[in-house]
Amino acid sequence: MISQRQLFLLHNAQTSPAPLMIEVAKAEGNYLTDTNGKQYLDFLSGVSVCNVGHRHPHIINAITEQLGKYMHTMVYGEFVQSPQTLLAKKLNDLLSPKWKGETLSVYFSNSGAEAIDGALKLAKRATGRSGIVAFKNAYHGSTHAALSLMSNEEFKNPFRPLLPDVRFLDFNNFEQLESINTECACVVLEIIQSETGYTLGQNDWLTVLKNKCVETRTLLIIDEIQTGFGRTGSMFAFEQTAITPDILVCAKGMGGGMPIGAFIAPKHIMDTLSNNPVLGHITTFGGHPVCCAASLATIAVIENENLLYSVPEKEMLIRKLLQENKTIKNISGKGLMLSLEFENFEQNKTFIDKCIEKGMLTDWFLHAANKLRLTPPLTITEDDIRWACGVILESVG
Repeated sequence: MISQRQLFLLHNAQTSPAPLMIEVAKAEGNYLTDTNGKQYLDFLSGVSVCNVGHRHPHIINAITEQLGKYMHTMVYGEFVQSPQTLLAKKLNDLLSPKWKGETLSVYFSNSGAEAIDGALKLAKRATGRSGIVAFKNAYHGSTHAALSLMSNEEFKNPFRPLLPDVRFLDFNNFEQLESINTECACVVLEIIQSETGYTLGQNDWLTVLKNKCVETRTLLIIDEIQTGFGRTGSMFAFEQTAITPDILVCAKGMGGGMPIGAFIAPKHIMDTLSNNPVLGHITTFGGHPVCCAASLATIAVIENENLLYSVPEKEMLIRKLLQENKTIKNISGKGLMLSLEFENFEQNKTFIDKCIEKGMLTDWFLHAANKLRLTPPLTITEDDIRWACGVILESVG
């Protein structure tokens, strides 16, 4: 009889020649269990998705309650659906004070890449311009529009032609900001570049960037797909800077394990998508009521369990336990999105494989294959951190 592993390789579209091939039987809290009963401490969180752990009871209850009412009813934006409405209002309440009291409008999507696509369309529609500024080594997703924002030709050249009028600047480079001009519809920015091993934007550089956008009336799109919903110790990473977005993009940790994303902007900007043409941006499943219910519950868990406040302490503990090791060349990142730098990919991959063998899940980065990813759930305990760091130290020698 053909095995699940064989069926997976035969019928599931593969994204690499060497998938991890862990057969998941169950995921609960901070742990995954495979079909052989082996348990893994999850230091990946599905790449910053499971911020409140796996199958949090509050989220399961919210999903179950919504399932008892209705699931899909009509394409997004046509019917008044309570989970969508309440989630949009909650996001407005969280963000509006940081946004100078603007009334915010939320457009829900199924994923981060879709939200990026929608944000780009919104910027072009609102400004009447076509130019886009992105940053080298950024990652915003793999759809055609999102891929257009990637500077790495190895990943995008096989899929050309992509979006025109995209210009790439060096991250944290002051001089190049002068190229932002009145032909630009938007600048697309990660406060912390996710796939370089978590490179932080310098606060003074971010301020100059924002001022340049204001001066040229260029919309600033901030991508918080990985940083959002508590990962850096605040609900959104931009809150720890002096800047605010014109359009905010989020996903991943937003749904507590359910697929949901959004782009968010002041209502007067977002309303430009509703006319000339009508239905300027549409989606069937974006804002699915079950996913929105899960997202509301996720935010409640982050707030009610005070998860934001423990993130800096947990970061400090990880750094303290690992910083003396000579094999680890550098620890970068912020909060519970950290990376460990090694000599090369081969060395890093050896350490990753050893960690997984010992029961700790981790991985590498798209633009930094020599770095090991540490993104545990925000619910990770001190004991789990100490155990995981012990596994890392044993693996790196």
